[in-house]
Amino acid sequence: MVRLQKYLAECGIGSRRAIERFIQEGKISVNGIPACLGQKINPETDKIFLDNKPISLKIPEKVYILLNKPKGYVTTARDEFGRPTVIDLIRNLKTRVFPVGRLDLDVEGALLLTNDGELANKLLHPSNEIPKTYIAVVKGFITTLAIKKLEKGVMLEDGKTRPAQVKVLQQNLKSSTLQITIHEGRKREVKRMFDAVGFPLTSLKRISFAGINLGNLHTGEWRYLTPAEIAYIRNLVQKQRNKENL
Repeated sequence: MVRLQKYLAECGIGSRRAIERFIQEGKISVNGIPACLGQKINPETDKIFLDNKPISLKIPEKVYILLNKPKGYVTTARDEFGRPTVIDLIRNLKTRVFPVGRLDLDVEGALLLTNDGELANKLLHPSNEIPKTYIAVVKGFITTLAIKKLEKGVMLEDGKTRPAQVKVLQQNLKSSTLQITIHEGRKREVKRMFDAVGFPLTSLKRISFAGINLGNLHTGEWRYLTPAEIAYIRNLVQKQRNKENL
C-alpha cells in the first residue's frame, strides 16, 4: 500500500500540491468513492479516477521539457473557460506532462513541464529558494533607491519578499529594462514588487528557471532537457536540502 498523493505524483498526474488540491476539490475518486488526503491505495487493484476519467497507475519514463511560453496561454493542463493552455503547445508527446509552477497569462518565457511529480514538488517548495530570472520593463527611469529596496526585500500584503538580484540593462525617462532574479514563487510576485517601489511593470519575460536558460528557444517552441540539465536541477534541489539540514 502506498500514499495516494505520492504515487499519483510518480505517475505524472501532477505535483503533490496539485494532487492535494484535486483531492480537496473532490476531483479524484478511488473505486468510486471520493479520495481523502493521506489515503493509501493498492496500485495493482484500486481504480483511480480524475474528473470521472480513469487514470493509469503505471509509472512512466520521466520526461523533462523546457517551453518558451507565449503570452495568452494559461499555465495549466486544462482550462474551464476553454482558453488555450501550455499543453496545447506540446505536440506529438505520448506521455502526459504538467507545468512546474505558473506563469501568468500576460507573462512569457521559460516554463518547465514534466511528469516527475516528486522533482516538481521540490522545485516548487519555498524552502528550496529555486532561482527564477526575468527581464522586466517598467515605467519611468528607475531610481537607485527603488533598486536597493528590491535587493533588500520589499513588504507586500503577504509579507516581506526575499532579497532579489537586480541589474539595470537599459533605461530612459520613459522606461527601464532590468534583469531581476527572485527565489520565491508567490502569485504575481514580480509585478507586486515593482508596484511596491513605484515603478509599474509594462512587460515581463522569464529567461531562466532553476538555472535552465531559454537560450535561442523561440516563443512557442519547446525542447527536451539534456541529461546534464536534469542532473543540474536534481543537484540544485539536493544542495538546498543539505543547507536546510545544516
